[in-house]
Amino acid sequence: MYQYQPNQVSPTQVSPASVGPNPNQIYTVSSIDPYMVDALRRLIGRCVVFETTRGAIEGIIIDVKPDHVLLQLQHRGQACVRIAEIVWTMPL
Repeated sequence: MYQYQPNQVSPTQVSPASVGPNPNQIYTVSSIDPYMVDALRRLIGRCVVFETTRGAIEGIIIDVKPDHVLLQLQHRGQACVRIAEIVWTMPL
């Protein structure tokens, strides 16, 4: 059973002014999957297929950042793919 701890803060005790310097400012929060980032970094220089929430995309991985992957596409330049949008990956 839950016991009250006097040093805990309940959600009703948090005022909008204590959330941040500007309560009207929008803060972006994204989760970083270090295992996915590490796996993608090991594939730099290789051709891969990403199935994303918007469809498949194929290219050579140029760079990997904590939140996105830079792909070199055949005959179409480069694409930046958000890691959060990748459903699965397959090296070719």
